[in-house]
Parts: sequence; structure tokens; C-alpha cells
Amino acid sequence: MRYRLTFVAGVVLGYVLGTKAGRERYEQIKRSAQQFTRNPAVRNTAESAAQQGREFADKAYHAVSDKVGDRMPDSVAQRVRTLRERAAHGPAEDDWGTSNT
Repeated sequence: MRYRLTFVAGVVLGYVLGTKAGRERYEQIKRSAQQFTRNPAVRNTAESAAQQGREFADKAYHAVSDKVGDRMPDSVAQRVRTLRERAAHGPAEDDWGTSNT
């Protein structure tokens, strides 16, 4: 599914950048994309996928940490603790300065 979405995004981007239809077609595509992303069903699906990803990552973290134990370098352990603390305090701005809404 991820590869399919990447392919579709690449096709759309290539079309937008390579189109000879001009600014009007670009604005039409932009409006369609904004309308798509504002759709409540799309937003719910994206949030559901993100939540499942977080749950999977948490399970994987516990499985790996049980096997790795104390063999993890301190720098990596500190980074993981920092990321977990940030996640525990709720959604905040990401590294790009945008919110997760």
C-alpha cells in the first residue's frame, strides 16, 4: 500500500510539474487535494493508521528492548527515553514546526 501511495504521489507530482495546462490546472489539482485531505473519512483513516503504527512501534520497542537489554549504547538509550517522554506529553509540534492536526 505504501508503494502504491508513493507511486500515485509521484505521478501527480510529475503531472503537476510537467503539465502544459498552466496555472489553472495546477490550482484545480491543488483544490482537489485540499478537499481530499479535509474529508473527515480520510482524516479518520489517517489518524487510525497513525495510531496503529504507534501501537506497533510500542510493541516492537518492548520486544527489542527485552532482547537487547543493557547492551544498548547510552546515547541510543538516552535518545529513546527522550522520544518516549516527548510522546507521553501528547502531540506537539514536529521537527518541521507543524502540528499533528
